[in-house]
Amino acid sequence: MSRPSAALIDTLRELPGDLIILGVGGKMGPTLARMAKRAAPDKRVIGVARFSEPGLRSALESHGVACIEADLMSREAIAALPDAPLVVFMAGRKFGSSGSEWLTWAMNAHVPALVAERYQQSRIVVFSTACVYPFAPVDGPGASESWPLTPVGEYANSCVARERLFEHFSHLQATPGCLLRLSYAIDMRYGVLHDLARTILDQQPVPLTMGHANLIWQGEANERALLALARCRAPMAALNLSGPMVSIREAALGLGQRLGRTVTFVGEPAATAWLVDCAQADAWWGTPQVSLSTLLDWTAAWVSQGHRSLGKPTHFEVRDGHY
Repeated sequence: MSRPSAALIDTLRELPGDLIILGVGGKMGPTLARMAKRAAPDKRVIGVARFSEPGLRSALESHGVACIEADLMSREAIAALPDAPLVVFMAGRKFGSSGSEWLTWAMNAHVPALVAERYQQSRIVVFSTACVYPFAPVDGPGASESWPLTPVGEYANSCVARERLFEHFSHLQATPGCLLRLSYAIDMRYGVLHDLARTILDQQPVPLTMGHANLIWQGEANERALLALARCRAPMAALNLSGPMVSIREAALGLGQRLGRTVTFVGEPAATAWLVDCAQADAWWGTPQVSLSTLLDWTAAWVSQGHRSLGKPTHFEVRDGHY
């Protein structure tokens, strides 16, 4: 997940200055930071987080990533961060939103405003989500970047606010950026396929109401996010980031075959799902190379051998926007 390609090495070589990753402590941040450092060993790669996970800071530092402990809700903490011409913004709040919506909005809208003001002279790649879109028909290509943003639920609407705040400051300050609307990166320790495999091993029925999803190997998602630093523009624009659409039923049956388990289902696939059209990203970088079959092989091997889980379900099956 952190091995850089020759294209990424060349891209980061051509972009001057250090890279700071805000919210490096999440599910993708550590591998993205390691990839950036491997691709650009002469750059200072800085990871910023609260580092509440034991051992994460020392692990990142052992790979050459400079770590700064900071609360991004603090204007003073953000002001004290070092300058960096290259910024990847990964901070956000999703799970636990129901019941403390105010905190979700503060994290997903107030913090972006603080960061956009602080790094107005930088290139900023912003992690967003496909949840900003309405559901798309499963028999079509998915939502394109030009679709109006009319999502379901407070979390998704707070993500629209995150994008709009970054866009506002990009218009105001001519800050170049790229809003990455990511849909389901796959890591052996978490993700849609990990959730399906655990459900099958626990002999529970697989929910089918959200019957389709886009999936991409996390290594390729990391690389495309870093490549997007070279595609930043002002005012910043959105870019869908994922892989092909996958049938949840077919993925579950494939995992069941590999795990030697019978798969049961509950519910029927809806005619719509959170799906995205990644034609623009694919035109720039080609279609993702890690196939669904390979991801199923890797996931089945990982979970059947009892390897580590992050214990962070995706809740991909949720359709009402309540997390």
